[in-house]
Amino acid sequence: MADKPSVLFVCVHNAGRSQMAAAWLSHLAGDRVEVRSAGSAPADTLNPAAVEAMAEVGIDITGRCPTILTTEAVEASDVCVTMGCGDTCPVFPGKRYLDWPLPDPAGRGVEAVRPIRDEIRRRVEALLQELDPR
Repeated sequence: MADKPSVLFVCVHNAGRSQMAAAWLSHLAGDRVEVRSAGSAPADTLNPAAVEAMAEVGIDITGRCPTILTTEAVEASDVCVTMGCGDTCPVFPGKRYLDWPLPDPAGRGVEAVRPIRDEIRRRVEALLQELDPR
């Protein structure tokens, strides 16, 4: 792993779970970790309930855009965290792969997205402790 670990969060649409995870890690780690997110079939826009749920905790993700998953993004990452699309993520030797089975927030209201947001934070905090145990 490089001096600065790199994490890629992947979900199908890159509009909810992976965006929230990337935002949490960026928020909690600052510049100590390089953060990416992508989707195997990216949506056109972010999930409005995910945007609202993150705003409730003071994190603005409105400027983010769903991005297509590329081989280059996986190659450039030390850790790849999949959330419901693990079979589409390319596998390279020496990479660490985690699968976080979380409900898809697509089509759900903010009330249903809050527990997903909070579980993502819990998992991101644990990952950050492993990567940078300051």
